[in-house]
Amino acid sequence: MSAGGKLGATPLLCLHLGDGCGHTVLTAQSGTLSSRNYPGTYPNHTACHWELQAPPGTSLIVAFGDVDLESSERCTHSSLLLADPESGTTYGPYCRNAVPTAPLLVTNSSAVTVLFNSTSHRSGRGLLLSYASSEHPGREGGCPLQVVYCPAGCKDIEGDIWGNTKEGYRDTSVLCKAAVHAGVVADEAGGQVTLSREKGITLYESAFANGLHSKRWLSPHLAACGDALEVRSWAAEQAALGTPSPSWAAEPGADTAWLELDLGTRRNVTGIITKGSAEIYDFYVTSYRVSSSRDGKNWRPYRGSSGREDKVFEGNVDSLGEVSNAFIPPITTRYLRITPQSWHQRAALKVALLGCQMARVRAARPYGEHLSCPWGPPAPHAPSADSTHSTLLVMLLIGVFVLLSSSLLLLAFLCRRRRWVPACPPRSWSFWGALLGCWLHPSG
Repeated sequence: MSAGGKLGATPLLCLHLGDGCGHTVLTAQSGTLSSRNYPGTYPNHTACHWELQAPPGTSLIVAFGDVDLESSERCTHSSLLLADPESGTTYGPYCRNAVPTAPLLVTNSSAVTVLFNSTSHRSGRGLLLSYASSEHPGREGGCPLQVVYCPAGCKDIEGDIWGNTKEGYRDTSVLCKAAVHAGVVADEAGGQVTLSREKGITLYESAFANGLHSKRWLSPHLAACGDALEVRSWAAEQAALGTPSPSWAAEPGADTAWLELDLGTRRNVTGIITKGSAEIYDFYVTSYRVSSSRDGKNWRPYRGSSGREDKVFEGNVDSLGEVSNAFIPPITTRYLRITPQSWHQRAALKVALLGCQMARVRAARPYGEHLSCPWGPPAPHAPSADSTHSTLLVMLLIGVFVLLSSSLLLLAFLCRRRRWVPACPPRSWSFWGALLGCWLHPSG
């Protein structure tokens, strides 16, 4: 987020100013920033000033993804400098002949200023950094589980982002981009990803999801709440994905048309799949907004995990392919409206919704990755229907056991108190037969 005015006027915001700023996504919990043109050569005579601010009581952890600034004495031609405004501590300046000694900088402050400037130079990719608050450092453990924290803003950065704060970034890693692609985390907020070592995980090709197109993403373990939902009522029946009929299409020239879906009852909606009108026409929607209603009268726009502004979903890039988008967090609703924002030739859609009944919703399962050893405990999840039935069965068995044990102790107590000596039962009698003999044949 960029803003003008004096720095420090809004101390809880993350700001950036200057003509040397490249891709920048800054939030209070995490973010990603780079110089202009990264990873191409950064421009001459530019500067950028980033103000990073974590929540009070936390500290910032900065990962140096790439610092490739042209060599010069004392980094006078190009430099990166970090400063702690609370203590006055500075880190750097850094350039090619004065690189950071470690890929990770753990500060003791909730605020860090990042300064980048360049003069005349001939080479250098520039810089790529990410940060997270100390609440989200990424926990590392042994196999088979590992937890990493993916910073916000990794989707559109050139190069591959790695969320492991111990190692900073790794050029060959696609972990965080794959997590966004799979709908495990939202790019605008980042988040924690749990990996597990598994064999036989398939790859899917040419898939477009959550604004990312890839030819070889690892197939994720998505949330259990991801079944295709039955739509009971459509504004246009032909909008159902998978039907051979032409798609729903807005009237020519209409700028405010929407497609309304009725699920019949409230459902947890976790994702949406869209497609254009490929059978006859080359029509498709390139971006859209979503709103929901529980009664069909009062509508609420979907704002995603950031909650600050209405989320605009990236739609289709042609009329043939299907595009998936995840709702993070899920929507609990009966009615859903899809409002096209931009389109090719004419707004046309085929749609499918993913989700489950309200009782079945649970947190996302760990994201599967079979190429590396994973990190930390898996995400907690709500009990499923099967686990609930198992729990009831166990409780029933425990209750029967307690009842029988209590009956046994009561009979034994009565026998002893009345000094009843059971007649010696035949050897074929069971333990319960002996106890019955104590009750029916007292002596003394």
